[in-house]
Amino acid sequence: MCGRYRLTAKERYLRDHFGLEDDPAWPPRWNIAPTQQVATIRQHRAEPKRIFSTMRWGLIPDWAKDASIGIKTINAMSETAAEKPAFRGAMRRRRCLIPADGFYEWKGSGPGEKQPYQFGMADGAPFAFAGLSERWLAPDQQTLESCTILTTRPNSLVFDVHDRMPAILAPEDYDLWLDPGIRDPKRVLNCLRPLDPSLMKKHAVSTRVNRPENDDEDCAREVHIETIPLLF
Repeated sequence: MCGRYRLTAKERYLRDHFGLEDDPAWPPRWNIAPTQQVATIRQHRAEPKRIFSTMRWGLIPDWAKDASIGIKTINAMSETAAEKPAFRGAMRRRRCLIPADGFYEWKGSGPGEKQPYQFGMADGAPFAFAGLSERWLAPDQQTLESCTILTTRPNSLVFDVHDRMPAILAPEDYDLWLDPGIRDPKRVLNCLRPLDPSLMKKHAVSTRVNRPENDDEDCAREVHIETIPLLF
């Protein structure tokens, strides 16, 4: 799964990497957690341009009675998303990019203990999770946009830590994934293969990242496992 990640790249780098017309308004975030507002990129349906916006992390299907379902839908399995009631409509019509430059996973390190690791690109560049988005009309008639991150089987770098990983899109697949004219999920499934592990790197980080209220550079700083401080 993917339950925590970071997006700290400068706005001009995000603009250039994702082919945006303007610098997106996004402050550096080191510890993004479910239910928070996250950055997303969609393809404009009538014009050849990409749209940056923020959405709530945790997809709320249009048929949901309340927003609480979003706690359970922060991730969607790429193998079954096209069939699941919560995701199948979005898989056909509302695919998006979710920009990041690192994500965290936890590995058991002892009884009741888990060691967090950060994963990112070997060159430190930003990248995109494959995402799905949805619009939900709340009882008060307010519209809430939300999203989920698709997951896939782990590559060899992630396998040692977790049995799933976020589906990271190759930049050359961005156009295909975002294309609003493609309604058959089978045409985009190959985009969701595990990313080549040689393009990635990982390192252990402090347990400071365990708490969502901690949102600073120390959450992603590399540490030696033997000397990790318990920071809260």
